[in-house]
Amino acid sequence: MYIDPNNKDAIYEQIVFNIKKDILQGILSPEDKILSVREMSKKLGVNPNTVAKAYKELEYQNVIVTIKGRGSFIKRFEESDTEIDIQTQKKLKKELQSWLVEARYAKIPKDIIYEWIKEEEY
Repeated sequence: MYIDPNNKDAIYEQIVFNIKKDILQGILSPEDKILSVREMSKKLGVNPNTVAKAYKELEYQNVIVTIKGRGSFIKRFEESDTEIDIQTQKKLKKELQSWLVEARYAKIPKDIIYEWIKEEEY
């Protein structure tokens, strides 16, 4: 996992993104144990509170489950978890619209954008 100190996204958001990406790419699987807050903090060279905030967000999003005394684990997807809530859908659509405006302004052709999307399919 790589944390970019120059990224505009907060470090905890980068951690959340990277764990979700690792799941989608099959690097992490359901029921895999992830590093403890302290271990992840040491590995990434960031404050433990930052990692704890990321893990809380992942729990909130039903990506991980923490079992006291055992650690944090990748949650197994259940049918009810796969439904995208309306708030998330609206947020993602707004972010995509913003990104597309920037892409159009930069004169990036649609075929290149489509190619980027295909490259990122999991």
